[in-house]
Amino acid sequence: MTSVLVLNGPNLNLLGTRQPEVYGATTLPEIENMCELHAALWGWHVTCLQSNHEGILIDALHDARGVHDGVILNAGAYTHTSIALMDAISSVELPVVEVHLSDIHAREPFRHLSYIEKVAIAQICGRGPQGYLDGLDRLRAHLEGDTA
Repeated sequence: MTSVLVLNGPNLNLLGTRQPEVYGATTLPEIENMCELHAALWGWHVTCLQSNHEGILIDALHDARGVHDGVILNAGAYTHTSIALMDAISSVELPVVEVHLSDIHAREPFRHLSYIEKVAIAQICGRGPQGYLDGLDRLRAHLEGDTA
């Protein structure tokens, strides 16, 4: 059975109440449930984890190796600062799809840089919660060898 880790970074535990004009009204548990239901259509298993701590996210990526077939990652603000997360993604050699609820390229200039993008197979941003499902679709296509 294909297994995917949906990994969320800092402040995403506050979704639904944190700046809903930017991030929407959908909560993280609702997004996780959407991911689980979407992946279940293909018989996939989804494990969800959120942490505000960079080291825990890195440990989760390390622990995913040999357990999961791919990762959906919303690294939050660590996207723009964490070379350590970028290195962890490179080290585990798993396909990672980077997801952001908002369009990071249309926001403040410091958000335009993504260290994750350099090692991810795709970046999906600005699609709200749907971006997670799009990320799962992109991961599925990658795992099935569809390069279109």
